[in-house]
Amino acid sequence: MTTVFSKIIAGEIPAHKVYEDAVVLAFLDIHPVRAGHVLVIPKVTVDHFCDLDDATATHLLQVANRIARVMRQNLGCARVAYVVMGDEVPHAHVHLIPYDGGEVGLSRAAGAASAPDHTALALMAGRLASALAAAS
Repeated sequence: MTTVFSKIIAGEIPAHKVYEDAVVLAFLDIHPVRAGHVLVIPKVTVDHFCDLDDATATHLLQVANRIARVMRQNLGCARVAYVVMGDEVPHAHVHLIPYDGGEVGLSRAAGAASAPDHTALALMAGRLASALAAAS
């Protein structure tokens, strides 16, 4: 099965990458719920998160934890929500959404139907990627 995420993994579609290793890829959502909204995906295409093998699921969550800590430290947010919905793209993924308490709300920002702000996304990706590299 080919998904938008498998095309990103293959380099067919550009993404604002925050982290990548042999098992997972993390990149910014182009229509974020909040600035800094990251998607963490396995490089293997599996539709349902619960169908990931244990090693991949464990590694994906370990990477998500590292990214969430960096987001909290560098974005000034009180919390990072982990959301696994599984209905937007048929490829297992975790949303990491910075927020300051209360309800996260999963509604896309106003203007989500418009073109992404690639300049702002590139700056945010560079900020988070640099902070992750420094934290390693």
